[in-house]
Amino acid sequence: MIQKDEVIILVYRKSNILNNQFKYVDFKYLLLIIDVQQLVKWRDVNLTVIETKNLTYTYPTGAKPAFQDVTINVEKGEFIVLTGPSGCGKTTICRCFNGLIPHFYSGKLEGEIIVCGLKVAEHPIHELAQHVGMVFQNPENQLFALSVEKDVAFGLENLGMPREEMRKRVDWALNTTNIFELKDRAPHELSGGQQQRVAIASVLAMQPEIIVLDEPTSFLDPLTAQNIFEVINRLNKELGITIILVEHRLDLVCKYVSRIIIMDRGRIVLDGSPRKVLNSEEARLIGVGIPKATRLYQILRNKGVDLGRVPLSAEEAAKIFLEVLGNDRN
Repeated sequence: MIQKDEVIILVYRKSNILNNQFKYVDFKYLLLIIDVQQLVKWRDVNLTVIETKNLTYTYPTGAKPAFQDVTINVEKGEFIVLTGPSGCGKTTICRCFNGLIPHFYSGKLEGEIIVCGLKVAEHPIHELAQHVGMVFQNPENQLFALSVEKDVAFGLENLGMPREEMRKRVDWALNTTNIFELKDRAPHELSGGQQQRVAIASVLAMQPEIIVLDEPTSFLDPLTAQNIFEVINRLNKELGITIILVEHRLDLVCKYVSRIIIMDRGRIVLDGSPRKVLNSEEARLIGVGIPKATRLYQILRNKGVDLGRVPLSAEEAAKIFLEVLGNDRN
């Protein structure tokens, strides 16, 4: 009999709300009767995929921490850009998300980090890799097989996945990144943009909840970089994958993101929506690459011209200008 303050929930067996507690039951759906307060706890747990508390890390030979007292919460489905001056700790903190720190890189890690409900310090890299995929700055650093198809399948082979399921995942990842026709090519024969798509497909085949990309367009021309950003945006919007992107090319990527975090000297100094963060004086003084459209808005505002809202891209700025001019004519 249902008691006061209890709720009935019918959930799919593989739903995240079960938090892996019923992973091995062999029926498809499960009827749960739970307390309302427990439901609130489950909701909060399943919204937050990365949580750090006062996180500080120092490399073995470091005289000072690479980053310190970092506290952030990343919610499921967010598209976050992490930016800031070179050497501010962006790449280092990303290495914590998939367990490279502390399991591969030694040094001193203080504070707490939880990823997808797992305490990073207590779980090995291979386990965390099933939840967090990482794409490095130079794709050649993670492509080594004789064909694109074998590179994409590598992670699945290491998990011992059945051949039929592996085949489905590899084909799906290749199609999602629009490189299926390249599957038999050798990675070293591809262009930089194609190699980066292969690296993304290799991570995507693992079907992680989070993908971390460390300056994936730094070796690419603007047009190819734009194409990569569109692929990443599609993974976020269509598949619901949480994206954490370390990037300096804010002109190209800001129109896609939901949140920007700016680091400086090992600390988080700004965290919020792109319009709010990039329109701040502090962001300009730190020296991050404020989008030209946003900078134009600031210059016009200082001269007494109010466009109404902050543009993040040239296309958005053009649209705002047309609206303002149309209103003036009327």
